Amino acid sequence: MAARRRLAALAVVVLLAGGALTGCDGGGDAAAAGGSTSPSPTRAPATSSTPTGPAKPTDRSPHGVLLSAELAMQTARRAKVSYRLGADAGSGPLFWAPKTAMQLKRSTAAGPQELIVVDTVAYQGGDAATAARQGGRHWERFTVPPGPDGRKEVPYAALIDLLNPVEALAAATADGVEATLLGEEKLDDSTVEHYRVTTTAEKYAAAQTQLSQARRDGLRAALAPGGSRTLTLDLWLSDRDQLVKLQRTGTGDTGRADDSVLYSDHAGALLSAQAPAETDTVDTGVRTVPPTAR
Repeated sequence: MAARRRLAALAVVVLLAGGALTGCDGGGDAAAAGGSTSPSPTRAPATSSTPTGPAKPTDRSPHGVLLSAELAMQTARRAKVSYRLGADAGSGPLFWAPKTAMQLKRSTAAGPQELIVVDTVAYQGGDAATAARQGGRHWERFTVPPGPDGRKEVPYAALIDLLNPVEALAAATADGVEATLLGEEKLDDSTVEHYRVTTTAEKYAAAQTQLSQARRDGLRAALAPGGSRTLTLDLWLSDRDQLVKLQRTGTGDTGRADDSVLYSDHAGALLSAQAPAETDTVDTGVRTVPPTAR
């Protein structure tokens, strides 16, 4: 029943925006990610601060606004991200629909690296060290082992799931999760609205019904380092209900989560994640990707 109310709420917002929800989709290999976009919903006057049922076109409660933000990011389908996840930091374009793709320059505990993921294929390197190791070719191409159901898996899925804004908003609007509006703030030169949600790693992962069980399990583990029990999501939205900043903090017995992601250039026409030239690539076969470091 709760799930039907949530679907009904999103359907109403879809009708208001005149668009269609786009889900994350894993198909065949692709050379680049891109595509057209639809306008994001605009803000309506504020109404009740407490949700009284399924979201309505005029519902500007915290829950209703976050539902609108979920739709806005579904519609955008891509953005430039700048993130810090423990010891891992990086920036670059991220596509979450219709196919998964990203092209990041990263600073990790092992040193700087460049990473490209296009659907189910990854490329790593792009530097002189890789070229020296691979006979002049700058990129190592690889895939990851298929999932338990035999389907091809997306490389670096754990990292992608921590960066995906739609997943964060799905967790923030899940049944039984309450949101609070903390007020307007300045972020760079813009005025944004700051919302806060308290949840758990278990609920966050469970809200990602489009993911496989193995991928949800990996997300839950990544969100709960050292046994974190609680998870606080801080979300800053633009005047178009687009997510511009996400912060996750969590505490537990022996560990702490403290993640930050900035989103800009939503639906940017010039954003791309493109596979390197085959002549500059060495195929290294199937490789296991280590979990995201913190």
